[in-house]
Amino acid sequence: MTGHGEAIVQNEQVLVLAEVRSVNNRFLKVLITSELDALHQARLESLVRESTARGLINLKIQIQFLAGKQDYQINTGLIKSYREQLSQLEYGGRQVSLESLLALPGIVVEAIGDQHIESVWGTIESATRQALHLLVEMRRREGAAMRLDMLRNCESLFKLVEQIRVLAPTVVDNYSRRISDRINQLLEEYKLTLSPSDLVREVGLFADRVDVSEELVRLDSHLRQFEAIVNGDASNGRKLDFLTQELLRETNTIGSKANNSEIASHVVEMKTVIERIREMVQNVE
Repeated sequence: MTGHGEAIVQNEQVLVLAEVRSVNNRFLKVLITSELDALHQARLESLVRESTARGLINLKIQIQFLAGKQDYQINTGLIKSYREQLSQLEYGGRQVSLESLLALPGIVVEAIGDQHIESVWGTIESATRQALHLLVEMRRREGAAMRLDMLRNCESLFKLVEQIRVLAPTVVDNYSRRISDRINQLLEEYKLTLSPSDLVREVGLFADRVDVSEELVRLDSHLRQFEAIVNGDASNGRKLDFLTQELLRETNTIGSKANNSEIASHVVEMKTVIERIREMVQNVE
């Protein structure tokens, strides 16, 4: 789910700005932008994973020391790149001075030592946790709205399932009448006879092919499980994703088996509703 959180924590040593953003993603992926070393970035990622389970999470940490503890480094690689590019623009043999190069952006960078980071790690952690808390609250509000929408869609599916359940028996009855009328017409035309058992057998075979009672039972069960998870406290986005796939599979089976235009119309509507649910489920932790 989407969300944003930002926090600033400051003390006599340092000012830390933590900003975290999330966008929809099927899995959890954490991207961290900071000047911290790999070890401390791993600790930041652990904080993120404590708070979230799905989504593309971008965490940005900015640190400003207030007591002159920062060191500075010269980016020699960038100086070389600047020189190579500027050499193509030199005129009259004039060369760019080192002083001019040092004034260019990115040449002199602040270097944060490990000992400095450890001394202010509590401040960095506090800012990160506060930003993550705001992110989670924003995602929770979005989730509450999605929950209501998914429950409304489930109710629509329950109604469509019930309508199909009422229509399903009429498919065999209508087929039985049509085939009886057609056979009687042919028997009268060609002066033939047909055993009633043959007609019953043909209708029975058709009834087996178009029977959707099992699919309707499974749909009902999947929907009730879906509602229970949505109304529960735990995050089960993956289970909801699985149930959504099962809902679509059973609906497709009904569409392929039921030989009835009204049922086919309901199946199309059900697939539309399931697709709306599927798009929302992708954002649920």
